[in-house]
Amino acid sequence: MNKSDVLIIGGGPAGITFARKLKKLKPETTITMLRPEAHSMVYCAIPYAIEGLFDPAKVFKKDELVTDIGVDLVRRTVVEADLKAKRAVDDQGETYEAETLFIATGASPIRPPIPGADAENVHTVKTQQDMETLIASAQGGAKRAVVVGAGAIGIEQAQAYRERGIETWLIDMAPRVLPAVLDEDMAEGVHQTLRGHGINLMLSAQVSSFEKEGNRVARVLFEGAEPIALDPARDFVCFSVGMKPDIKLFENQGLETNRDGIIVDSRMRTNLPGILAAGDCCSYTSLIDEKPIGGKLATNAVPMAKIAARVLAGKDDEYPGFVNGAATCAYDLRMGATGFTEELARQRGFDVVVGWGETTTLFPMMPGAGNLKVKIVADAKDLRIIGGQVVSTLSTTDKVDVLSLAIQHRTTLKGLSKLSYSSQPWQSFFPARSAIVEACENALDNFAKQQEAVDYPAMPQWV
Repeated sequence: MNKSDVLIIGGGPAGITFARKLKKLKPETTITMLRPEAHSMVYCAIPYAIEGLFDPAKVFKKDELVTDIGVDLVRRTVVEADLKAKRAVDDQGETYEAETLFIATGASPIRPPIPGADAENVHTVKTQQDMETLIASAQGGAKRAVVVGAGAIGIEQAQAYRERGIETWLIDMAPRVLPAVLDEDMAEGVHQTLRGHGINLMLSAQVSSFEKEGNRVARVLFEGAEPIALDPARDFVCFSVGMKPDIKLFENQGLETNRDGIIVDSRMRTNLPGILAAGDCCSYTSLIDEKPIGGKLATNAVPMAKIAARVLAGKDDEYPGFVNGAATCAYDLRMGATGFTEELARQRGFDVVVGWGETTTLFPMMPGAGNLKVKIVADAKDLRIIGGQVVSTLSTTDKVDVLSLAIQHRTTLKGLSKLSYSSQPWQSFFPARSAIVEACENALDNFAKQQEAVDYPAMPQWV
């Protein structure tokens, strides 16, 4: 039997981060990591490997990230786990036991229960095998591809196939792409960009079934729309409709879970003693309203894992909740968002005030100056910022991070309107204007129009 201080099940972002942080805080800790995959992967780079922008092997992380710090890495699948005993058995029959069990099993793509979805040419995107299968399909003479789900991964997949010369459909039940990221008023430019590059957008569309020839899809059928015919020998379908937590291994052992994963507290502790968890296998809450929300992002998994390591090392800390900053691209257009969209905020019970700011990305006379648009969403009750969206021809992540910080520190529209910003011809608009500041000022103006009187000096900058 293999015994250690800590047993990690899973070797993705949460598992790696936890191991590295714990070893830094308590170098004497013995750690065993059980990882079912041959490689840990940079998942968000997979679409670009499929597109052919670089050698697919570059998405593989180095095992040395953990082995060089003394972690015993075992590349095997756990087939049995006893949470009470903090014991696991791998697919070779080896047994592992530890004082503390850290669950970092992640999540897997959802394959909806649509008739015919089990066909050989219907795929998902997450694993090395997925990546290699899709590259082989794209290189193997495919003429048509259907991507179901127009979130970030779906958009990136559609671009990858179109760039390889494949006639591509991008389908979503929602009336816009990126429905969890952008409101309708911010998505139209993305639609135009995708269509302008030859991607066939089918929005407000629902796949009803896949008609098969043998065990391969020959037609994609819809409710109220014309079917899409495929060559079953070479064409393919790819689902990108969301993720589900990989927690089946821990069923019926008293571990508290819900639809979104393992329930953990702010210190990443489960309801069972000696069992911690972090990352996509977990359910957690929004920092904004402290209610459950999805948050299956590596940028959530990493800080969660650091909290778990600090807590186990005796350095008390707490995770405040998901803010969910994220970004993606549609060709030369960049999109990013954080917090709640206007639509989601209203669904979660907020009365909101919104505002927009728009400038060019560079000084207007500079070569390559494009457009930058920012949308701010605030709680009308106290004007606290609860969301923001950015669409630009240059990177949006720096703007999204500023908005995330504003959300984390409960900054109001007035507070962020006072943002002290920098300016330079190649990197920003004129010093006179900031799209973020203008969005806040516009939201304040919109709020003032709804009130009989507004005492601006009395407004707080933080709440």
